[in-house]
Amino acid sequence: MIFKIIFYVVIFIFGSVVGSFLNCLIYRLKTKESFLKGRSFCPYCKHTLTWRDLIPIFSFLLLKGKCRYCQKKISPQYPLVELASGVLFVLILIYFPQTYFPQTYFPQTLPIRIILAMAKIIRMGYFLAITSFLIVIFVYDLKHFIIPDKVVFPAIIIALFYNLFRCFYNSSSLCLYTLYAAFGAAGFFLSIVLISRGKWMGLGDVKLAFLMGLFLGFPKILVALFLAFLIGAIIGIGLILTKRKTFGSEVPFGPFLVTGTFIALFWGKEIVRWYLNLLL
Repeated sequence: MIFKIIFYVVIFIFGSVVGSFLNCLIYRLKTKESFLKGRSFCPYCKHTLTWRDLIPIFSFLLLKGKCRYCQKKISPQYPLVELASGVLFVLILIYFPQTYFPQTYFPQTLPIRIILAMAKIIRMGYFLAITSFLIVIFVYDLKHFIIPDKVVFPAIIIALFYNLFRCFYNSSSLCLYTLYAAFGAAGFFLSIVLISRGKWMGLGDVKLAFLMGLFLGFPKILVALFLAFLIGAIIGIGLILTKRKTFGSEVPFGPFLVTGTFIALFWGKEIVRWYLNLLL
């Protein structure tokens, strides 16, 4: 038990470090700077940050949310993204620890064990990569009201290749259900875009819905979309009641879609089972 706790702590730390990188990526996507070179710096005074300023979560707490050099307030986005990344990485490993390859179907020879281990690594890498893309989409759309193609297109390509990889050892019907989920979700949003002439939804939401379908498959995609609209309606009404928004104000829908995706990913089966039990 103690080793499992230590393992999850290590994964949380790794996730928070990835979150720190995602913060850098979100910032440089807007400024169109390369995120592969150049050291991190304060966005206000441009002072280069040292390792003491870049410890995920803790640097923000130790500095009391201010830059060490110019004392300007640091956006809470930075520790929140690091915290969310760490938590989501741990949840991925808790809810998806097994490989897609059923070990009982194969003789336990060394080559097969190597293949099984590689498949598990590929699966975990896929889930963690798409999770990272979704975090960037959530924050970027929330801040700038746009879902960047530079993020959503690579995520879609990775998801397509991964699902093709799955087709080699799963039934073709599973692949078809995944494609149905992707095209169905994207088609639904595209119809909203066309009907409203882009006033209710943007094409970025269509691309994100396609990614969600590839990532979740059927029926989890239905849970994600339902929750996205439900959460969006609740928060939208709350913003109107508190007079922070008015009817017709633009509200990014990407964060609601990403939130629905994660809830459906971890608890979608339970939600579907609970709903069916209510009907039967």
